[in-house]
Amino acid sequence: MRYILASKSPRRRELLGEIIDSFDIITKEVDESLPKDVHPRYGVEMLAVRKGSAVVCEVGTDSVVISSDTLVELGGVPLGKPKDTEDAKAMLRMLSGKAHNVHTGVAVQFGGRCYSGVATTAVYFRKMTENEIEEYVASGDPMDKAGSYGIQSGGGKFVEKIDGDYDTVVGLSVALTKKLIDEALK
Repeated sequence: MRYILASKSPRRRELLGEIIDSFDIITKEVDESLPKDVHPRYGVEMLAVRKGSAVVCEVGTDSVVISSDTLVELGGVPLGKPKDTEDAKAMLRMLSGKAHNVHTGVAVQFGGRCYSGVATTAVYFRKMTENEIEEYVASGDPMDKAGSYGIQSGGGKFVEKIDGDYDTVVGLSVALTKKLIDEALK
């Protein structure tokens, strides 16, 4: 059985390696925009399916294609990857001292069928100082991450607690991915 991860993310690669020994990485550029009225929880599932479908179009339906998307949501507002350093700082200021949700959509496509779902984890940030925000953004770490932080890297120091799975916040729910692969291979 050939497995394909439709993501360049080293974090997703590492997490998928916890449940699959060998897989290829193939990605395709897709439109990641969502209609404004779509809640981030549903948007990540739509994007995960879209990313996987683009790869399935190239490789066919004989491989198991796994794709994912992650968004941070604060009060119904999606916080994707920052556009620049000022955007990253603004996002971190919004998250400072508040709880937010991290939604990770996962899609597994095999045999012409698609199995998908969403895992959500609540993340509680402590209050950050302006200096901490400036230093963290200057590190470059927030620039390729939803919500402008990586819990597994420098952003973890701002987290007071989480309610849910850690790997969902990192970018790929291992439990959900395993469940969807099992469903796809029945």
